[in-house]
Amino acid sequence: MLTVLESITLSEDYLKKKGIESARVNAELLLADILNCKRLDLYLKFDQPLSEKEINKYREYISRRGKNEPLQYILGKVEFYGLTLKVDRSVLIPRPETELLVELILEETDKESVLNILDIGCGSGNISLALAKDLPLAKITGADISPEAISLARENAKINNITGNVEFIEVDIFNDVSGKVPGKFDIIVSNPPYVSKNDFEKLQPEIKNYEPQGAVTDFSDGYSFYRRIINLANELLKPSGKLYFEVAEGQSGNIKNLLEENNFVNISVKKDFAGIERIISGEKG
Repeated sequence: MLTVLESITLSEDYLKKKGIESARVNAELLLADILNCKRLDLYLKFDQPLSEKEINKYREYISRRGKNEPLQYILGKVEFYGLTLKVDRSVLIPRPETELLVELILEETDKESVLNILDIGCGSGNISLALAKDLPLAKITGADISPEAISLARENAKINNITGNVEFIEVDIFNDVSGKVPGKFDIIVSNPPYVSKNDFEKLQPEIKNYEPQGAVTDFSDGYSFYRRIINLANELLKPSGKLYFEVAEGQSGNIKNLLEENNFVNISVKKDFAGIERIISGEKG
């Protein structure tokens, strides 16, 4: 029987040949999931032999990863802002950059205030649930066009025991939202599809071949969701309400112009850890 160390070493070599970045980390995380332990605990189990069942499951996992299936979909979960969220191919995988969006909102929000917050394109519910956890007096509404995403977001709310101040609704924002979105909002936040139709084919295979296209690209110029959400924000935000976006590299200037054209003021841009202008916010004028 193969030991833990032998299995990891063989899997690392295989993933490297397939061009998978951080092959060793991937191999360890996949085996740790099968053995139901933390990754670092593997170092105390190097000589432990794997059962035939464990080896077969590990081979399946490694084969899937070698075909560029994202690690998070294989594991069926992802960590986001202190939450463990279930993910599958119906939703975009939450990224670390989006934690900066949550962090900025929390920094600029009084936790003792009773706020009404709308998360447009909620996907797995990552933004909504992170805000609901840290803003217990706020009412968070997550909206998405995908019934599968809404179902998963509701499941994630139950998994993390965050159900009292968050709800998820199925809405197509490009149609009339009257009567479907509850009330006026103090904050609207969105990490919308921002890859243009032309740029989609240039994406890495993990994204292009596995993540839902409708959550990645707008099938247009990359700005159609921003234009629509800014238009909706004029209708749905309370006076002086705030709008927060995550944006792609190189988009912040154009989105700043869109906000200014729609009478938003106090517009600010925040860079991510790579120095990319990633978060933009503005206040309804």
